[in-house]
Amino acid sequence: MRILFAGTPEIAVPSLRKIAGDFAVCGVLTNPDRIRGRGKKILPSPVKQAAMEFDIPVVQPERLFREAREAVAALNPDLLVTFAYGRIFGPKFLAIFPMGGINIHPSLLPKLRGSSPIQSALLGGLRKTGITIQEIALEMDTGNILMQKEIPLYGTETSESLAETVSETSAGMLHELLQNIRNGTVTSIAQDENEATYCGKIEKSDRKIDWKKDAEILSNEIRAFIPWPKSVTTFKAKNLMITYALPISEHQLRVDTDSAERPVPGTVLHDLSKSGIIVVCGRGGLLVTELQLETKKVMHWKAFLHGNTDFLGSILI
Repeated sequence: MRILFAGTPEIAVPSLRKIAGDFAVCGVLTNPDRIRGRGKKILPSPVKQAAMEFDIPVVQPERLFREAREAVAALNPDLLVTFAYGRIFGPKFLAIFPMGGINIHPSLLPKLRGSSPIQSALLGGLRKTGITIQEIALEMDTGNILMQKEIPLYGTETSESLAETVSETSAGMLHELLQNIRNGTVTSIAQDENEATYCGKIEKSDRKIDWKKDAEILSNEIRAFIPWPKSVTTFKAKNLMITYALPISEHQLRVDTDSAERPVPGTVLHDLSKSGIIVVCGRGGLLVTELQLETKKVMHWKAFLHGNTDFLGSILI
């Protein structure tokens, strides 16, 4: 069983490394080298870098047209394995693989089909998400389910930390599934279309904080938008990114408010328990513990207050 692994970002690297030693990975399909980082250097994708560690041939087409299909077919693959490759496979491309293809998707399909399942699980305040390995179908994320595993959510995760969990867990799942495929012991389950939900692309414009929203919703957004695009508000005409915050109740907010009247949303208060900075929301408040002023590094709340003594009492917009 010869495997073509298709993937691009860091989240897919553990899966490639996990199977490269025990299975015949005949090639890797990944995006072309891109300009990355502050140094503006042209660098290979994380998956390509991992492939080079194992001397696996790499194919990097801009589009999956005829030339790309011929390059892949020349590797004589039997099975396509894909994780966050970033492109949709058409019927001509899928026809190259006698054993078809399987895809790793970070949700409990048919829930959260689409391009942002990790962020959307946090945005929705879900109490669990998971990983599905499915057969590749022509319609995105609709293939039969081959393996699934739940991941509990506790309301403290960021997209970054959840992606790390998904990355490591997926590697073990993929290795186990490929063993089952090799042994002929795989079973599949059709997805229930009545249970299907969808998620779209996260845009940079989504990151603006509306302090009139409930604190729980804003905490979900802040954690979902780490590491990108980072939730942003305005302090003294500068962008201020809130990089970690958890909700507090309306009752706790009242305890920390000296005024008889409720402060307007966006007002910055001092936390009497000295565990963060409180910002008033439409309902409840946010206990902010990490912030990042425009052009600066992420800072712990105490260090931030030390350098911005006029922050307490200000109103963020």
